[in-house]
Amino acid sequence: MASILAPDRLGPTVCVGEILVEIVATTVGDGFKEAQPLVGPYPSGAPAIFISQCGRLGGSSAMVGAVGDDDFGRVNTDRLKRDGVDVSTIAIDSDYPTGSAFVRYRKDGSRDFVYNIATSAAARFGWSDNVRRLIERTGHLHVMGSALSVPSAREVIDQAVDIVKARGGSLSVDPNIRKELKLDAATERRFATLVAAADLLLPSGEELERAAGVEGEANAIRRLFEIGVKEIVLKRGADGATYFDKDGNRIDAPAFIVEEVDPTGAGDCFGGAYLTCRRLGMSPEESLTYASAAGARNVTVRGPMEGAGTRQELDAFISSTERRS
Repeated sequence: MASILAPDRLGPTVCVGEILVEIVATTVGDGFKEAQPLVGPYPSGAPAIFISQCGRLGGSSAMVGAVGDDDFGRVNTDRLKRDGVDVSTIAIDSDYPTGSAFVRYRKDGSRDFVYNIATSAAARFGWSDNVRRLIERTGHLHVMGSALSVPSAREVIDQAVDIVKARGGSLSVDPNIRKELKLDAATERRFATLVAAADLLLPSGEELERAAGVEGEANAIRRLFEIGVKEIVLKRGADGATYFDKDGNRIDAPAFIVEEVDPTGAGDCFGGAYLTCRRLGMSPEESLTYASAAGARNVTVRGPMEGAGTRQELDAFISSTERRS
């Protein structure tokens, strides 16, 4: 099946949104109401994790966002540069610190987050001549739902979608809207518009139904294709992933069997790998294999993008790791 996404040669995949450091509690429990040991900082932010994986796999990639003029910011820009990501449109803010996220895991595997995004550098960027020049040569725009809580990201995304689409580029959307990140009515409408314009939708679990506005997997899939989505890849965690297209084709990919250390960033690595493989001309089945490997490999290491793999690393992982039947 030919890819419905613009080829890599048209221009880079661009992500717009929050860039953070992540600090992780090493104890399991509820929240942060008592002193406890922490590890980090790790480079993070869903858009940054996604674009890191794109770059590591050899896809042309760039990031639009902002960090503070501090070590936390340099942790992020240095990592993205090493991963092959164009960081020329990451603004350096001298007045506000780099955004942060503190994470603690509960016994059931769910997580508590304490974010500083709105009053950090992560929220202080916008449309500029530098950003415009990047968007005018962009081949694919990827939007994370979490970025829609950041007004500056919304400003860039609103302008970028039309420019990228007009030059024959494509759009992907990962709903990725956590319960801690509430959206107002206007942003919910913007989210619905983006979903309808998406060439590729990358939901996890219940995000599928939220994006479709109807209940039930089959109903949601049908509704999303009716409103204009062209390809859907549903991330099912330990249950694998499923590809759907508007012609009724379905491919189920089993998950790799790994020992989970830190699940944060798994879905972002999965999406970055799948998108990059498709833009590089791989089939949905092959792309799903690399995506599943990227997500699984990432959870074996503490830190949200520490396990993101190169093509060579993922090939080795695939050949040496058992998959669920």
